[in-house]
Amino acid sequence: MIVSRREQWLGRVLLVVLMAVTVLPFVSLFVTALHPSGTYPAGLSWPATPHWSNFTAAFKAADMGRLLWSSVLIEVGVVPVSLLISTMAGFALGHLRPPGGRALFIGFLLGLTLPFEGIIIPLYYQMRDLGLLNTRWAIILPLIGLYMPFAVFWMRAHFITMPDDISEAARIDGANLWQLFWRIHVPLSMPALSSLAILLFLWSWNQFLLAVVLVSDPLQRTMAGALGAFQGQWGTDIPLLCAGSLLILTPTLVIFLVFQRRFVSALLQGSLKG
Repeated sequence: MIVSRREQWLGRVLLVVLMAVTVLPFVSLFVTALHPSGTYPAGLSWPATPHWSNFTAAFKAADMGRLLWSSVLIEVGVVPVSLLISTMAGFALGHLRPPGGRALFIGFLLGLTLPFEGIIIPLYYQMRDLGLLNTRWAIILPLIGLYMPFAVFWMRAHFITMPDDISEAARIDGANLWQLFWRIHVPLSMPALSSLAILLFLWSWNQFLLAVVLVSDPLQRTMAGALGAFQGQWGTDIPLLCAGSLLILTPTLVIFLVFQRRFVSALLQGSLKG
């Protein structure tokens, strides 16, 4: 594909503008967080004396350590279970191809069109009837179910491209169905599984709506969900609110920076297989 010099410059200018639009809110948050607590900073003015202590105060005010632990517990409950179920379902639909599997897969595809906002009220009453309201299970169980359409679609796309010769060779060597799945296909699926695990981790960590509606105790929510309670408590103290928001965002940014290559690979892999 031949690209003219003019198109190259236009693309670079567009990238710079998009980068500025993306980074500017974070810069504004950071500069505002360094102003004296209780003030109302205007614009992007750098304070004469940066108040780094605002981050320490926000960490203590939001009880960040317990929020972090709550998010970790939710991740441990959601990600491994979702990976296990979706891998088994993807293997069945993509490799074993049982009768009626196509209709079942279409059902999963329809689930991809289901927005969180459309089922939040039925979920609330269901969690209330089960006695799980205001517990972490009210976030973990719905997230597992809501992630299934995409996770099964992802793993099916992987298993359907696996050559049948591998399975035939394993069966000739005496492998039964479970050994074929666990000892042959799962080890070969590690790239797809790790990519899916990163996506599920980030989505669960940033889950806001379910955490706010189904759990009233901020210390039982995700980090993103706890931001709503922090805003309600410290909404009038703008520097402290900005410092707390940056602290809550930090784990997600760190994980993204550490696994950015794998994250980009996951998106590209999904676009090619999709």
